Amino acid sequence: MGFDFVLWSWLTFMAPIQQQNLPKASVAPKKEITAEAGKTGVASFYHNKFEGRKTATGEVFDNDKYTAASNFFKLGTYVKVTNQSNGKVVYVKVNDRMGHPSRMIDLAEVAAQDLKFIAKGTAKVKIESVSAAEGKRQILAQKESETPRNEL
Repeated sequence: MGFDFVLWSWLTFMAPIQQQNLPKASVAPKKEITAEAGKTGVASFYHNKFEGRKTATGEVFDNDKYTAASNFFKLGTYVKVTNQSNGKVVYVKVNDRMGHPSRMIDLAEVAAQDLKFIAKGTAKVKIESVSAAEGKRQILAQKESETPRNEL
């Protein structure tokens, strides 16, 4: 190994490397699955065959709980759902995903009953995300105001 090689190695690896001023790659903002201003679409409700099955969050599905499936909101999001034909409102927690691409949300049967579209099967709705605190509070209020089904 000659002195020239040692000098070349030292100069090559010890000399500061010039940084190239390359244009920074623009990073597209991550698309959130939320609806801050509200979304409109078609709502349906779960079939009874899903009763007792696990949801995407691992919770056991119950048609008597105020829950929903949606591919447009993050799991765990609380949403306010308004039936656009009659103005009825219900609050639910998104805890599942759904396979129907033309529907915005799939509600538990109790929520569909509150929105008064069971006989029709689907309804045009407006869906707005709400805070967890508001969602929990409103769901609790809905449960407390329910009329027992055997009295209907």
